[in-house]
Amino acid sequence: MKTLGLFRHAKSDWNDARLRDFDRPLNKRGRAGAALMGVHIRDYGVLWRRILASPAVRVTQTIELAAEAAGQVPPLNWDRRIYLASSPTLIELLREQEGDAPTVLMVGHNPGLEDLIFDLVPDDGSSPLRDEIEEKFPTAAFAVLELDIDTWRDIDDGCARLVHLMRPRDLDARLGPSLED
Repeated sequence: MKTLGLFRHAKSDWNDARLRDFDRPLNKRGRAGAALMGVHIRDYGVLWRRILASPAVRVTQTIELAAEAAGQVPPLNWDRRIYLASSPTLIELLREQEGDAPTVLMVGHNPGLEDLIFDLVPDDGSSPLRDEIEEKFPTAAFAVLELDIDTWRDIDDGCARLVHLMRPRDLDARLGPSLED
């Protein structure tokens, strides 16, 4: 069995139209959400043996703030392919993981992360958490999947169970969608 964590970047700032999408930073709400989720991810109790992350500014800032709040400096593997990647691309990236780390945390973007959950977790009515993600996998959301595989090469559609979902608003209602950016 393998464990896959998925952490979507926190809320980004759209105020500077001159910036490329890749270069957009976090806004105030995003900074608060990233820190809060960093503590939650630490307290969840999984030791992430490998962390794969998009190098987009909003992802790097999410990780920096989460790590600072958690008091941990994670070992990171930056991979540009994660930036705005589709689910099939993310699956290929996971299949490439050598050494068969038991746990991998991927930090990236939607719709790829959300679609990855939909591809890996069967839509058979057995996962209320999957139903919640069908509504939305918001910024700074964190999900944990248990995969019924022996090696990352074996990852395929329908091989996972979604065992955990946490959003910033679940921990602090002020970080919900009604808060002004």
